[in-house]
Amino acid sequence: MKALITGVNGFVGRHLEDYLLSQQIEVWGTSRSVNHEQDHLNRVQLDFNQEEAIVQLLNTIKPDLIFHLAAQSSVAKSWVQVSRTLDANVTNTALFYDAIKQSEISDTVKILSIGSSEEYGIVSKENIPISETDSLNPTNPYGISKVTQYMLAKFYSSLGLHIVHVRPFNHIGPGQKLGFVASDFSYQIAKIELGLIDPVIKVGNLSAKRDFLDVRDIVRAYGQIIMEGVSGEVYNICSGEPIEISTILSTLVSLSKLRIEVITDQSLLRDVDIPLYVGSNRKIKNIIDWKQEIPIDRTLLEVLNFWRGKIQIVE
Repeated sequence: MKALITGVNGFVGRHLEDYLLSQQIEVWGTSRSVNHEQDHLNRVQLDFNQEEAIVQLLNTIKPDLIFHLAAQSSVAKSWVQVSRTLDANVTNTALFYDAIKQSEISDTVKILSIGSSEEYGIVSKENIPISETDSLNPTNPYGISKVTQYMLAKFYSSLGLHIVHVRPFNHIGPGQKLGFVASDFSYQIAKIELGLIDPVIKVGNLSAKRDFLDVRDIVRAYGQIIMEGVSGEVYNICSGEPIEISTILSTLVSLSKLRIEVITDQSLLRDVDIPLYVGSNRKIKNIIDWKQEIPIDRTLLEVLNFWRGKIQIVE
């Protein structure tokens, strides 16, 4: 069996590749640029605007599975790059599906469309945990792009492509870039341990509770639901359990041998728009035999160790 991962060099793509290889699946990956000296051999540069080249690629590789991860994945960046976000997440997806429809594998390939819990936007307290039937009210350009990607998945499914859409909630793990809470805290702690900054972490409001999963648990769900999910349907991927941001920080601080002071900085305080944001995983569990396997404490230790190693190399 062969799988094609778009955006394979990203945080999730690399973990997904490792998982699929462990299942004896041949993996090909696309990215915007390819360095064969650093990357695996099965890497292909992909320009979504070149439909004929994509069709030729698909006809050559003939993947059984396609995981469409290529995207602009930053909520913060989407606010300042609205058109680029829509172009990357919506236009490129439509162009990609058009190419798949023109290929020799259009009738057989199974496709996973990667959405986001940001599609739900603001949800009332009464609707927690959030299910797939809840209204979609995205509050940022990234969420809007992912809702549109979901609609594209439904549309192209009606045209004959086998596409399953998933909405992962917060995922964390080693290799995640800065701009995400666990990585940001871990990065600061690693710098403190090397004596690069004072042993103080300034924070704002940490009372928000979110649904966190290890990225490796998420990619296991990807690998299973693409096989068993119903075309045109959507599935949440989440733990179903709330974790307060303050718990993420206190756990990471406890993993350091140094005494680190956490100070509330008034200038960083913001009202928490959504104090509790947790998903329901009932639907996906009715389809596949999947559950969270990696405890949050192990994930946070591995995130911290990742940044410890990375900063030592850089510095």
